[in-house]
Parts: sequence; C-alpha cells; structure tokens
Amino acid sequence: MNDTLIGARAPKLDAPAKVSGRAVYGHDLVRPRMLYGKIVRSSFASARIVSIDTSRAEKLPGVRAIITGADAPARSFGYGDDNQILKAERVRRVGDEIAAVAAADPFVAHEAAQLVRVEYEPLPAVFDTDDALCLNAPLLHPQHGSNLFRHQQYQHGDPDAAFAEADVVVQDEFELGYVANMPMEPCFCLAEYDAGGDLNLYSTTQVPYLLQRDLAEALDIPAGRVRIIQTVIGGSFGRGLDMYPFEPIAALLAHKTGRPVRIAFDRREEFLAAPVRQPMRVKMRSAAKRDGTLWARDAHAVLNIGAYASWGAQTTLVMAQTVGSLYRVPHARFIADLVYTNSPVTGAMRGFGNPQSTFFVETQMDRLAEALGMDPLEFRLRNANRPNEITLQGLEITSCGMSECLQAVGAMTDRAADDASPPPSVSLRRGVGFAATMNVGGGARIYRSDGCGATVKVDDFGRVTLITGASEIGQGSDIVLAQIVAETLGVPLETVRVINGDTALGLWDVGVHASRTTFIAGNAARLAALDARAQILETAAEQLRVATGALDIRGGTIFVTDDPAQRVALDKVVRARHFRQQGTAVIGRGWYDPPSQMADANMRGNLSAAYSFGAHAVEVEVDVETGHVRVVHIDAAHDVGRAINPMLIEGQVEGGIHMGIGYALTEQLLVENGRVLNDSLREYGVPTALDMPSIDIQLVETNDPQGPFGAKGVGELGVTPVAAAIANAIYTAVGVRITSLPITPEKVLCAIQAK
Repeated sequence: MNDTLIGARAPKLDAPAKVSGRAVYGHDLVRPRMLYGKIVRSSFASARIVSIDTSRAEKLPGVRAIITGADAPARSFGYGDDNQILKAERVRRVGDEIAAVAAADPFVAHEAAQLVRVEYEPLPAVFDTDDALCLNAPLLHPQHGSNLFRHQQYQHGDPDAAFAEADVVVQDEFELGYVANMPMEPCFCLAEYDAGGDLNLYSTTQVPYLLQRDLAEALDIPAGRVRIIQTVIGGSFGRGLDMYPFEPIAALLAHKTGRPVRIAFDRREEFLAAPVRQPMRVKMRSAAKRDGTLWARDAHAVLNIGAYASWGAQTTLVMAQTVGSLYRVPHARFIADLVYTNSPVTGAMRGFGNPQSTFFVETQMDRLAEALGMDPLEFRLRNANRPNEITLQGLEITSCGMSECLQAVGAMTDRAADDASPPPSVSLRRGVGFAATMNVGGGARIYRSDGCGATVKVDDFGRVTLITGASEIGQGSDIVLAQIVAETLGVPLETVRVINGDTALGLWDVGVHASRTTFIAGNAARLAALDARAQILETAAEQLRVATGALDIRGGTIFVTDDPAQRVALDKVVRARHFRQQGTAVIGRGWYDPPSQMADANMRGNLSAAYSFGAHAVEVEVDVETGHVRVVHIDAAHDVGRAINPMLIEGQVEGGIHMGIGYALTEQLLVENGRVLNDSLREYGVPTALDMPSIDIQLVETNDPQGPFGAKGVGELGVTPVAAAIANAIYTAVGVRITSLPITPEKVLCAIQAK
C-alpha cells in the first residue's frame, strides 16, 4: 500500500466552522426553555456552615429553583473520595460550593446568588505544606488522620552508595508555583432531562465515558441513564480530566426545575474555582562519574494539592519516570508527599508533571556537565536513552530518537550562531540553553482500561463514517484519524467524516490525555478500517472472480493489482453487498488496548506502549540592568515516530512552546491565605503573540513498530523542556542559576546583584 495520505499536511476537519464562526462552543449552546445556573461560593478558606438563608433570593422574580447541601446526595466523590456536590456542614477552601440557583436569565441568577446569606463559624486553616504536616495541624479531612494524602517512593539501584562513590555531586532546592490551565473557554456544562427521564449533559470534558460513570455515582442514578455530549471545546489542557461539583449541580437544578440548566464560568470564576497546577518544593541531588557517566539522582518533592484530591495527584508517576528514566541513570530515588491544605483545588495540566520534573532534572544535567568540564550537549548525548532497551524502572522503550533530536538542535544552533547579530544594547547578554525530554507516546495506563473502540461504516454511496470514542478538544485528532482510515481503506480523504463526543454513539475510550489519541485511537480506527476493507474486498473478489489477495483499493476504486483495467467502483461493491438476499452493510469494528501496565505500589512498570523524545535549544537575551528576559529563538526537534500530519504536529509543538514560555517567565497564580489575588487576564500574565520567538521545528521520524503507520503521540512534548532550556540559557548568558518558577525580572536582577 502506497502511503499517499500519511505525511500529508491536511487541515483540521473543523477548521472551516471555527474560522467562520459557525462552530457551536459550550458557551454558545442554547436549549429551549433553558435556565441559567449560578453557584454560591464560600468566602472563607476554612469554616463551619452555621446557617443558609435563601428566603430573599427565592422572592426574586425569575428565580426558578435554589438548592443547598440538603438537596444533594450525601455521598462523596472524586479521585480522593473527599469532595461533596454542595457543602452542608463545612467549607475547606475559598470558592467551595454551598448553594446554587437557577433563573430565567443570567443577571437574575447572579443577583439571586448574592442574596443568599450564609453564616459561618471560622475554623483554623493551613496553607503551607510544612504547617499542614505539623503534629497538631487542623485536619481538612479527619477521616484520613493526617493532611498527608499520599506518600510515594520509587527507587532503583543504591542511590546512597552511588553518591558516596561519585566524582561530582550537585544539589539544589526548587520551588514551583501555581499555574492556571488558561483555556480560551472557561468551564461549561448544560444539564437536561429528556422525556424518558434520562440525563443528557453537554460538557467540555476530556473524559466523557469516565464522566458518565462519575456523574451517575455522585447523583446515585444508573450510569446507563446518563449521556455525555461534548460540545466544541475551546481548549482544556488537562482541566477536563475530573468531574467537579458544578456538573452534578447543574443536573440537580435541571431535575428540580424540569428544564435545561446551563452553568458557565466567567473568567474570574475560572480563576477561583477551576483546577490549577500544583505548587511544589523539591530537594534534589544528582551525581556523575569523572568519565561523563550520569550516575545517580535523588529527589524529594512536596506537593500542595489543595483542599481536595484530583487525578492531578497521579502526576507524581510521571515525575518519577523523568527522575528514573530520562537518560540512562543506574541509581535513582524519587519521594513524593502530597499534602492537603486550605488552598485552591489542583488538577492535571498539559505535561502532567513532566514540565516540573524536566525543569529540575535538566537544570542539574547542565550543572553536572559544568562540574565535569564537559559540553552540556555532549554530556546529554553520552547518557541518552537508546532504542530497544528496558530502563531500570521497567519502561520498555521501542523506537527512540533522543540522540537524533539532541544532534538536530545542536546543528540548528551552530547554524544560527554563524548568522547571529550582536545584541542591540550593551546591557543585553545572550545565551543558549539545552534541555531534552521524554514523554509517554502511547498513552499512560493510569486507569484499568486504556483502550479505545471504533467503527467504520461505508455507505451505499461510498461515503465513510468513522465513529470513535476518542475526543477532539482542538488538537486535530479528527483529521489524523480520518487520514488513517482513508489510507487504510484506499479512499479519498474528503469522503471520510468523523463522529465522536457522544457516549450514546461511540465506543469506550478513557479520554484525551497522556498524548494517547493518535496512538491508541489511531490503532483502533485502523483496525476498524481493515475490517471494513476486508468486507469490501470479499464482495469485490466475487464480482471480479479473483482472490481477495489479488485486489487493492485506491482512490475509491477496487482493482486487480496485476491487471488494473479490471476494476469496480467502491460504492457499487457496497451496494452489491447490501442489495442481495441476506445482504449486509459494510461496518468494520476495531478495539485497541495497548500492551502497557499499571504501575505497581513502588511506581514501577511500563506505563506506555511507546515513548516519545525531544530536545530544545533556546536562545535568550537578558538585560542585566532590569533582569528582563526575552526568548529570541527556539530550535525544537521531536521524535514523533511517523508524522501522519506534520502541520498539526508543528502546531502542537508551537502551542506547547507558548505554554512553556509562560510557565518559565510570566505565569503564576498568586494565592494568599487561600485566596487568588490575580484573577483576571490583565493581571495573570499569559504570553501574547508578541512574546513568541522565532521557532524552527524538526520532526525526527523513527517509525514506532506498534503505532498506527509508525506514529507516536506528541501532544505534550512541546511544553515539557521549555522552562529548563530557558533557565539554562539564562545561566549561560549572565551566570546566575534560577531554581524557582516563574523566572521574573526581580529574581534575575537580585541574582545578578548577589553574584
């Protein structure tokens, strides 16, 4: 089969609708007789609820329903089984959900929410992880007996002995702050009960099938009576991996009123109530031998997970993977303590722990190289991961282009140096920094099933429909899956449509995360297309009186390979299969569950069926008079297996770089006593298009043996090495090492002055 569509730079299927304004995002959705929901939230970080008075709000014209904790199921929900839909007795963070109203328009809903009066009895609160772990600290969840949600430890080799015998040891403390996911579209859901009493929830979730189960359990209704329908999603970046209280709240309001109820956050509410990346403190040591062999790592991380645990608590698995398996390290230990505080709820964010761990690991790779007197690129190449090896952590690496990525950014940087112009001011200093990364490229088995289902229907007119469990959240997976199906079937790309985002239609999928969709959903789609192809060839062989092995399909035509003049149109074959005695439709089925495994209690195991690799070289310009850092240029090389759609991969890398620059330099949610201080786009500091540097991207194709047409996932690769490379570049420019994020001008200037 000639790969005519694999590698094509095809535009996204939803691009015309989005650029023309016809796409219906969640915030655009309107249903007949729809009401508007608004949540009453706690203004205290820790308090007992003494009373709730809704009488004034109930009298407001246009109010249709008000609910409190007394109206919600008493059961807890969430990853830590520690959250409630509406808090009836106690609040544990600023923004906790206490009551909710449904009204005829959003202005009435907002006014009614303000009229609800809540009397509190303030309770002691803890905001710092050290304070939370003190012996007599007030407990957020007394049933746990401690504010320590989880203690984890991973180890291979003998780190203590290794550090004793190492020739070079470096040690640092790192501090990483809160970061908001910042999708363009804030949280949204719309709940509606149909005539049969089934709940339909329109949502911007990333995990529709998990949400279906979680929502049913929280509401104490059968999961088969819940349908999740994804709207067009204006970004998510990990925010949509959990169920949060606003979704069952909307369902309760819809049930009470008998009408659709919409809850949509504004930007301030998004900052207040949506999950954010966990802040953390890390103590880390790294060691090397005099010959340049990376020898040992030892990291202890303390994460502030906020008031309730989420799937974000699983990020420590990825951090352990970075510490134990990024480069070939014979001795490693990673300890993580996840701690409850009366602080914002934290969750998953793009990279799922990898931007954090890559920052402290790659910072110390540079420090080791300097201590050894080695070129930082040479030191990385000497210890780079290799194909077809199993790490001491149990990661089964198949394809691996890490060395090629490092060499590629080194070559690009050398070329740039030849053409470099001097800085325009005597106060400016320029430097180049490197960082590499590895990431799961075939999903990550953090749930017991990591599979995906697909069906491919070919209709009587030759039109192909892929129904997939995979979610399209803006990353462009629909066009990639369409390319896979079209290439497998041998039909024009424009004849393939993709249907997804509806639990009543698609087959199971664990959701979009862990750079899994191209690999896992792509394999499922290819299997379904192969099944449909076999059915078509079976009927065509009968018509052309040849064996099925003698046939091929290209351009929507079936032909005899040795005699192309013998041919028949695909739609005729489908109709012939359909319109005959005991005929049947062409429907192919596919299911793919990767050969990965859940990590054991010691954080060991092959989490992914494939691993992707990358490297960045970043040039920065530092003003020694102000401390301001400007990213001038980034060279990015990424091992993507096989590039099914290079244009979309480049877009993913560029988007990841944008997020990485924000993480490195400007983005930090300022939280004081549990309260967010910078709750607007004006104050938060998201980089704009004017802050983006020039970027050169090179795709390294290693053709993974298990990926569809050799592809691997790439969605998170672009963001993970950026902060580390920027920090390393700042050091080469001005000789100061910054170990906390974001790297603000104040931090740089203070470090320069101290030096």
